Amino acid sequence: MKLLLVGEVRDGRLTAETAELFGFAARLKAETSMVLAGDAEALPAFTGRLYLADADGGHEFDATYHKRLVLAAIEREPPDVVALPHSSYGWDVAPRVAFAMNAAQVSGVTGIEDGGYVVESCNGKMLRTIRPLTSRAVLTIQPGAFAAAPMAGSSEVIAIEAEPDAAIEFLGCIEPEPGVDLARAGVIVSAGRGVGGAEQLELVRALVDALGGEVGASRPVVDAGWLERVRQVGSSGQSVSPSLYVACGISGAIQHLAGMKNSGFVLAINTDRDAPIASVADLLVVADVAEFLPALTAKLKSRR
Repeated sequence: MKLLLVGEVRDGRLTAETAELFGFAARLKAETSMVLAGDAEALPAFTGRLYLADADGGHEFDATYHKRLVLAAIEREPPDVVALPHSSYGWDVAPRVAFAMNAAQVSGVTGIEDGGYVVESCNGKMLRTIRPLTSRAVLTIQPGAFAAAPMAGSSEVIAIEAEPDAAIEFLGCIEPEPGVDLARAGVIVSAGRGVGGAEQLELVRALVDALGGEVGASRPVVDAGWLERVRQVGSSGQSVSPSLYVACGISGAIQHLAGMKNSGFVLAINTDRDAPIASVADLLVVADVAEFLPALTAKLKSRR
């Protein structure tokens, strides 16, 4: 099998998900090449062909331009599978490439099973295996689903070019307003849907006050409007690496786990001992958040 990886560069640097693409390639045991719009001084180390385009010219966020780069690499390196990160970049580019290839597109791959690709459904509560009916396929790989492969080796670098979309003029990026920087927090107490409701968030804030740190949230909490989006942890929110991560009523969908996988010590509080969060927790407390958090907070404050 021949696999073409599409690396993602953000603010001039390779994203962490790029190394995870190589982890996916290792699972497939495929002959691997990569296409990348980036800096020749900062390239991934692997053994294979690297199709490199100039990152200058304001095309970092031009999906049509990147689609044309990928198709240019495909012409030289006809792959069986094209794989991109499951990020806003991959969401934008993958369907365009699949349509141009007349190939199936599978989003959010979390595993490989019986010749098919495993994806989540029903908000992460079920898994299904998809087998493309086309001879070639374009995939996006869920962050955190495959361990990053060790980056080593020497690539054959091949320059490629593509014409930007004449109908699009890149004017620049609007930076988001300053918000909560969870990436710098040493302690994060995150609320999940299992806390019960917006009024129960005071229990989470009280624990944060006792521990010092920041309040985080899972996506369902943010979608429900209980907390602002800047506090969302996960693949569609912030990636964090605190020394202590307390997951309150969070089931542990892979999108959330991807955002907190680098935490030091993980304490999970959940009524379901078989919740996916248990697989990454250093300590799982099987209890109702509404009962356990006040007791823990009171104990911490008594020891100050």
